Amino acid sequence: MMNWQLIQVDAFTNRPFSGNPAAVCILPEMGSSAWLQHVAREMNLSETAFLLPHGDGFSLRWFTPKVEVDLCGHATLASAHVLWTEGYLASTATARFFTRSGLLTAQRHGDWIELNFPPIPCQTVSVPDGLEAALGVKPRWVGLSSFAYLVELDSETMVKQLQPNFSLLAPLHPQGVIVTSIASTPGFDFVSRFFAPSLGVNEDPVTGAAHCCLTPFWAGRLGTSELVAHQASARGGIVRVREGDGRIYVSGQAVTIFKAIFDKTVYEFSDTILETGLTETLGF
Repeated sequence: MMNWQLIQVDAFTNRPFSGNPAAVCILPEMGSSAWLQHVAREMNLSETAFLLPHGDGFSLRWFTPKVEVDLCGHATLASAHVLWTEGYLASTATARFFTRSGLLTAQRHGDWIELNFPPIPCQTVSVPDGLEAALGVKPRWVGLSSFAYLVELDSETMVKQLQPNFSLLAPLHPQGVIVTSIASTPGFDFVSRFFAPSLGVNEDPVTGAAHCCLTPFWAGRLGTSELVAHQASARGGIVRVREGDGRIYVSGQAVTIFKAIFDKTVYEFSDTILETGLTETLGF
């Protein structure tokens, strides 16, 4: 237990300090949800991934600083990167993850990692109350999926210059808002950004799960099953996507930033204490 590690990885990039950072923790036994949430809050990244060996793969859970989520692309990509680079899996082996979204797999293709994810369909809806005011722009089209609104804007410039009011976005249901447009920058098919203030993440730098909505949307609009996307956050990231066999394949690169060792007191911290008012005496 003294060797429990947290490894921070920048996902959907081949350069340090860009893409989307995720913490990855491989555990010998799964901690309680309360303990996992405290670790994620301490890391204060858009997601912290917790892995536990299970059968022919790994159980995988994802936490924002605020809640557990059903699907996270960049932390899954980071998890697969850690399994291969830290020697948990051979470089040619398929990474298998058992999650709240079912079985997810990852394969390594040179410097790229390809995730096999379920599609997340969107249905056309009327512009919901408060959305236009929160974004400060008029949508060209709005769709609704199980986890986010998908909002098409008129141009890449509009997507990049958008300055949402997060206080107005947070009460909207469901939990996130994806904004997107066709790309004007050569080499890309579409651009996007993702906002989820209700999850404790005002803007996610690069969002693999959002591309499970974006891929079928833009594949239908552009008439192709393979696309290259740019998530135009301040950190930015490049995502290759394709459709096939009723699945969405999301590819990206990853870079390890640092490795940390849990202090003994962290994993000896009692769940009983977490669930009582004694947390106040420990500085929480």
